[in-house]
Amino acid sequence: MKAVFFKTHGDLSVLQYGDLPLPEPAPGWVRLRVRACGLNYLDIFSRRGMPGIKIELPGITGGDCAGVIDKLGDGVEGWTIGERVLPVSHHVDWTTGHFEMLGETRNGAMAEYCTIRASQLMRIPDNVSDEAAAALPCAYGTAHRMLHARGQIKAGETVLVLGASGGVGTACVLLAKLAGCKVIAAAGSDEKCARLLDLGADEAVNYSTVKIDKHVRETTGSLLRGGGVDVVVNFTAGDTWAPSMRCVKRFGRLLCCGGTGGYAAVTDIPYLFMSEMSIIGSTGWAREDQEVCLDLVAQGRLDPPIDRVCALADGIAAVRAIEERAVVGKVIVKP
Repeated sequence: MKAVFFKTHGDLSVLQYGDLPLPEPAPGWVRLRVRACGLNYLDIFSRRGMPGIKIELPGITGGDCAGVIDKLGDGVEGWTIGERVLPVSHHVDWTTGHFEMLGETRNGAMAEYCTIRASQLMRIPDNVSDEAAAALPCAYGTAHRMLHARGQIKAGETVLVLGASGGVGTACVLLAKLAGCKVIAAAGSDEKCARLLDLGADEAVNYSTVKIDKHVRETTGSLLRGGGVDVVVNFTAGDTWAPSMRCVKRFGRLLCCGGTGGYAAVTDIPYLFMSEMSIIGSTGWAREDQEVCLDLVAQGRLDPPIDRVCALADGIAAVRAIEERAVVGKVIVKP
């Protein structure tokens, strides 16, 4: 089968497009013919290599996969060949602590075929496209869990989203709006800000020309005079961490589900205790988060923005676009 893969960890130059053996489903598993693969920053982290995480080599990234069941492993019941499905990308055995992630710890969907446990599958409604389904798991599942299960956002609150133009960022903008929140979207260019306003953000701030903490203080007031926002979403960390803390109002929340801008960050200790803010971490998503998002698309209430759809043969260029932060929304690869 054709695939985009790497034989060693490294920069973009280690990616190859070529032939790899067709995978066979183990008992209890199925093989999928990939119809659409949604890319995430996780694809970049996996290729570069992450401390403490062992990745199967040659490695195939791609954790988000809309596909058609092509072959059933022994013992699989309740599923038939030809069904359109969307896997939950991860599998956790909480009794042993064993964690598995499609496209990370095991080969993923940047290929013509991949294998997955039958227990991880959910059916794709007929009125949901392969591209829209493949956009959901990692970005929208993560955003939904972070905003709702962990962040407990409420209608009427103001939510500031840093890095709002990417997959998780646009998901946060759309899901917060659906929840009845006012959304301030921060992105790195005027073009991205304009696109985010088109998607429904109430306000957009170009953080390459405006300091986000200064903007929030000037438009809402200082901390001790009621200024700031209820919720700040920051999954970039790095240099954005301390400024984002200074945007949180008293008793507000700072939500974090990643560190695409760097894992090391400076904490503004005075703002931490003076605001009495809550800093809340969120990891991944649960099956029910993915089901909610898929149902929202089927109802016509959620329309994931897709920046581009690429052929598998152009998969390396698709990864480059994400790495260079040249997209608004999701990038989809179709074998």
